[in-house]
Amino acid sequence: MSDITVREDESSSRYLAERDGEVLGFAEYDRAGGVTTFTHTVVDEAHEGQGVGSTLVRAALDAERAAGRSIVPVCEFVGAYLERHPEHADLVEGHRPLS
Repeated sequence: MSDITVREDESSSRYLAERDGEVLGFAEYDRAGGVTTFTHTVVDEAHEGQGVGSTLVRAALDAERAAGRSIVPVCEFVGAYLERHPEHADLVEGHRPLS
């Protein structure tokens, strides 16, 4: 979904997925003490099933990693994404490597 851009809107505590200035979905969060808790993810019904949510969450997690923050996946969508993409599991607050 290369035509989708994801940006953080700190004033609304959301990561936004956009295409041509139209918001397609968002991942809402609370942030405190270097930990970002993802609370809710929404994709506009007209864009469901098109990879918007996965693109959004992947970009949000990459941004959290770049900022050096850990995450708490309260949102079911983010939790499910993490199960399918274990390469982001180290971001989860309290994560302990298996080795």
